[in-house]
Amino acid sequence: MRYPTYFISHGGGPWPWLPQMRAQFANLEASLTAMVAELPERPKAVLVISGHWETDGYAVMASPRPPMVYDYHGFPEETYRVVYPAPGAPDLARRTADLLAGAGLPTRLDDAQGFDHGTFAPLAIMFPDADVPVYQVSLRHGYDPEEHLKVGRALAPLRDEGVMIVGSGLSYHNLRLFGPGAKEPSAGFDAWLNRVLDDAPAARTAALLDWESAPYARISHKEEDHLMPLFPALGAAEGERATRIYHDEDLFGGVTASSWRFGDAAAA
Repeated sequence: MRYPTYFISHGGGPWPWLPQMRAQFANLEASLTAMVAELPERPKAVLVISGHWETDGYAVMASPRPPMVYDYHGFPEETYRVVYPAPGAPDLARRTADLLAGAGLPTRLDDAQGFDHGTFAPLAIMFPDADVPVYQVSLRHGYDPEEHLKVGRALAPLRDEGVMIVGSGLSYHNLRLFGPGAKEPSAGFDAWLNRVLDDAPAARTAALLDWESAPYARISHKEEDHLMPLFPALGAAEGERATRIYHDEDLFGGVTASSWRFGDAAAA
């Protein structure tokens, strides 16, 4: 069984635990639920590459019981006590580190890193019982898109080993430009991204490596930490078609955001 890979827009902060915010992300919640429903079998583990964890090289979460990382600010006090108690996947972490090192990428195991909200927020919707092992691979400082594609290519064998690979970021991430001012840049960049991802694989890869030339690129991503998880997700399924699985056009009064699947879920 070969699992598809995903690039998801993971929403804002601890949104699943805040009823008013959760209502705004109703379409995102439906898409996350559908991601799991479309799989013919539950995965052995979920590997998340989140826009909220980056290191000097590549680190692989190796704890059997990862702690929580509350990497958000200004939310109600109770959201700093939420727990997503999924087990880690130490054996798969070692396998993952071997694959990355075998591709010539600087890699280490990390026994201390916990789940950040780019992981635990969407996973709380996808697997609310926290009964599927979860682990993470970091981004690398510098955000080299070609190298992050290489990460995905190295991780591709995991798709045949029961692992669901999820790049977790946001298709638009400019925290200083939300509301009506985000409408034009987020819609413009999202339209470009959807058009490029729908292209033939070779042309798609070339266009994405030159993503800074896209309309509104640096307005939508002043720092590309939330775009970069797209590259390993695509690299692990580089020759396969992209399908948009989530789309909103008026988040926070103006933000357009989307998520994509790479590969055919029906053939997983």
